Amino acid sequence: MTHLLTQPLTKRLLIAASGTGGHVFPAIAVAEKLADYEIEWLGVPDRLEKQLVPARYPLHLVDVEGFQTKGLATVKVLLKFARSLWQVRQLLQKGRFDGVFTTGGYIAAPAVIAARSLGIPVVLHESNALPGKVTRFLSPWCNVVAIGFEAAKTHLPRAQHCVYVGTPVRAQFLQNLPPPLNLPIPADVPLLAIVGGSQGAVAVNNLIRESAPTWLEAGIWIVHQTGDNDPNVQSLQHPHYFPLPFYGNMAGLFHRANLVIGRSGAGTLTELAIAHTPSLLIPYPFAADDHQTYNANVFATIGAAKLFQQKDLTAADLTTEVLNLLGTTPTSVAVLNQMATQTASLAVPDSADLMAALIREVS
Repeated sequence: MTHLLTQPLTKRLLIAASGTGGHVFPAIAVAEKLADYEIEWLGVPDRLEKQLVPARYPLHLVDVEGFQTKGLATVKVLLKFARSLWQVRQLLQKGRFDGVFTTGGYIAAPAVIAARSLGIPVVLHESNALPGKVTRFLSPWCNVVAIGFEAAKTHLPRAQHCVYVGTPVRAQFLQNLPPPLNLPIPADVPLLAIVGGSQGAVAVNNLIRESAPTWLEAGIWIVHQTGDNDPNVQSLQHPHYFPLPFYGNMAGLFHRANLVIGRSGAGTLTELAIAHTPSLLIPYPFAADDHQTYNANVFATIGAAKLFQQKDLTAADLTTEVLNLLGTTPTSVAVLNQMATQTASLAVPDSADLMAALIREVS
């Protein structure tokens, strides 16, 4: 009697990615490349993954937070961590997962430690030029640490296997024809986009509103993502100025914009590189370990962007920089084109494919 060969069981992967778009969007981009895997997700209550993941993958939530607290609050954090570690270990055992993929942050700690205790391989992706504390501490426990900036490698001397792959981006950024803007902006006008990250940036918004009248007078059109916590959002009105609390079509906006003013989170910079868009970068001054300045320096050092510290930047300086870059003189055009070329040199369009290949290698 002939026995049919049984098909190998589909491999199972737990993705631990939580918090902001900088952690969640790259993980989703990688997950979409792993159609041959059964994927489940590990997250934290009331974070971005709660909105984005359940329609795609089963979502498991654990209550864990960072260790920035002191005194009695630290005891509470440690108890939460111990509980989350036990929960993740149970999840990995019962689910018979073949691997864990994480994009760092505090959700990575219970995921990596639990997987290590069970002999399950771990792939960690670190998007920042200065790796976070969790990545620096846990990198020796991971089978592979993939990095978004080559500069990160110098901060991970104990990592077993460190590979530069760039940072995965949302699929819409990689379309041959980026999605058009649903805003009444002519195709032949200079467009300035301002993005303050997912929460906006009130201090930057105030500088923008001081400078914007001069830019508008010069014929520059402006799309300004303000965030939803700016009390002065309606203080400037102009037919060529579009203040929006949130704008969903960032791929279309970055491809269309001639210049972007923004923070320097790794996700924003990766998207700028894919879109080849020059930028003025104002790192968030309270980011952990000032890591946004490290990110911005990667772009500024090669002339892909200009870097300004928020405490030193005045509206007058910002006004002049934008007018110079979006001017019509041969010098302005040459400088902006050179910035675009250098920005493009930092793009890794196949980053998600590279990450998927690494996960397949170890799991």
